[in-house]
Amino acid sequence: MSEDYASKSSIEEIRERFDGDVERFSHLDTGQVSISDAALMMELITLAACRTVPEAKRILDIGCGAGNNTLKILSFMPDRDCELLDLSGNMLARAKERVRGATKGMIRTHQGDFRTVPLKESGYDIILAAAVLHHLRNDKDWENAFEKLFRITAPGGSVWISDLISHESPEVRALMYKRHGDFLESIGGSEYREKVFSWIEKEDSPRPLTYQTELLRRAGFSQVEILHKNGNFAAFGAVKGCKGK
Repeated sequence: MSEDYASKSSIEEIRERFDGDVERFSHLDTGQVSISDAALMMELITLAACRTVPEAKRILDIGCGAGNNTLKILSFMPDRDCELLDLSGNMLARAKERVRGATKGMIRTHQGDFRTVPLKESGYDIILAAAVLHHLRNDKDWENAFEKLFRITAPGGSVWISDLISHESPEVRALMYKRHGDFLESIGGSEYREKVFSWIEKEDSPRPLTYQTELLRRAGFSQVEILHKNGNFAAFGAVKGCKGK
């Protein structure tokens, strides 16, 4: 896929925006109002994680924001060790504060870009990545990120993603963006629609669901699952086989 990424926001610009937007993401039920199925996708990826790795001890939340997905999985699977990773120091501080009240396990935070933050190889039984991978840019960036996801997943562990996606067909892409725009306008008017679309245009470079599931296979995951797709958003994941399987 050929695209000019020079006009996209830098990592620092993305960090600054989220540093100033902590309150909006600090509510379990309303943190993602711009996504019609946000609550459903959060429930699906966390339940899938619990069902595929019921004995999980170590959870990593990439792009954790204010901690909603970690809190959700802890409601099903309490008192696990949790590692929280985000660009925004303000988001991390809020996430740690909220998660501290939901687990007796260890809590560790990492501030920085997932692509460059050192993380333990085969170190995590469950990895969550919600609304974060759409900030990846070119093909090599995507390939490296998915290969890293595989390396840091423990044997028998799983990775679960919910995110903005694109589409292979330009006609389908236009249709889905129209539907998303209509939804945004229904909850906040045309000004809100244009605000969200301007964020997407400036910050994001999503890829099709098919592209991402293929990357999971190529990285080495043995099972790939699509949990939900509606318009421009999808929830999906993969399980890493145990050694010898």
